[in-house]
Amino acid sequence: MRIFITGGAGFIGSHLCDYFLAHGNHVVAMDNFITGSPDNIAHLKNNAQFEFIKQDVTTFINVPGPIDAVLHFASPASPKSYLDFPIQTMKVGALGTHNALGVARAKKARFLLASTSEVYGDPLEHPQKESYWGNVNPIGPRGVYDEAKRFAEALTLAYHREHGMETRIVRIFNTYGPRNALDDGRVVPNFVGQALRGEPLTVHGDGSQTRSFCYVSDLVRGIAQLLKSDEELPVNLGNPNELTIKLFAERINALTENQAGIIFTNRPVDDPSRRNPDITKARTRLGWEPQVSLDDGLRETIAYFRARMKR
Repeated sequence: MRIFITGGAGFIGSHLCDYFLAHGNHVVAMDNFITGSPDNIAHLKNNAQFEFIKQDVTTFINVPGPIDAVLHFASPASPKSYLDFPIQTMKVGALGTHNALGVARAKKARFLLASTSEVYGDPLEHPQKESYWGNVNPIGPRGVYDEAKRFAEALTLAYHREHGMETRIVRIFNTYGPRNALDDGRVVPNFVGQALRGEPLTVHGDGSQTRSFCYVSDLVRGIAQLLKSDEELPVNLGNPNELTIKLFAERINALTENQAGIIFTNRPVDDPSRRNPDITKARTRLGWEPQVSLDDGLRETIAYFRARMKR
């Protein structure tokens, strides 16, 4: 297959490039490096099966030659990045999705949208099933990301219904691993960076809010299985093992042997109190569930960040 990946130099996008190349495919990646990094794809520079286009996906996209699948992963995705780039976030969710769908339609390619657990907002249902419509504040600071992804889902299914396109939607829950940007504001790089510097870990609120963490290789494998499936409606991919942020911080300190402890600060506006995927659909429709334990994944991630910080 010849696969087009927007956001291909991002955290998840670059791992998708690696996965599909390793499975014998040709990959065309596009990124404008607003949050992605050339370092994430530097190792692919001399791979004859890899092409890179530096471009903003909110402008007209032209990819010469046949395309079998389009994976739309371009977007600021961490709280820090979408709060730093609120208008760009909404444009990539709207114009970028429209352009990527246009490529897929023109090439008669299957389309897969990267959506997010943020479409559920601060959920009132636990765990969150795909049938849950969410509890989102559309005018809060996080709304730029939440509503961009909700719009992107609606647009994707509009193309499916109107044009008969083959479309797939993945709702991604908290994912971590190598190539997370150390300064992107996500909880894993925040905590690991602080721990490796010997600083106390900054926990918002009292730390009772929960998250579940999926290692990136598990997520990528699930995305590949979703792409080749016949499931047209959204599918949650994430790790259902829920734990509090306070307990998570304590685990990071233990794995890094950081003695600085934890400090508590005010919680951000609209910070979800609980976040945990119901992955019944992924298990039954895709035969997928996460395999990497939290400690094993964190050890790999800590080793990556430790090496990066020594540069």
